[in-house]
Amino acid sequence: MSITVVATITPKPDRYDVVRDAFAEAVPKVHEEDGCELYALHTGKGVLVMVERWRDGAALKAHGAGTTFNQLSESVKEDLAEPLVVHILEPLPAGDAAKGTLS
Repeated sequence: MSITVVATITPKPDRYDVVRDAFAEAVPKVHEEDGCELYALHTGKGVLVMVERWRDGAALKAHGAGTTFNQLSESVKEDLAEPLVVHILEPLPAGDAAKGTLS
């Protein structure tokens, strides 16, 4: 079963563009990782949100230990206002099956 992850990234206000660009540059590399089903960057007021879906726990673990994620984390660590907030989620289907879960 796929694993969904939502990560919130909060850059320092004056470093927002730098962090956004670093994450945007990493996206195509992560798309090539084994088990990546979705890795989609979203923007909001002062935050970035990454919505991810991984084939399984092993793929997610490999991503977290991988070069791309670790180089990215290292490159922006001084630019963040707070640490990444990562939620690993399981679907709780409700309502219309086509609209009630990420697919």
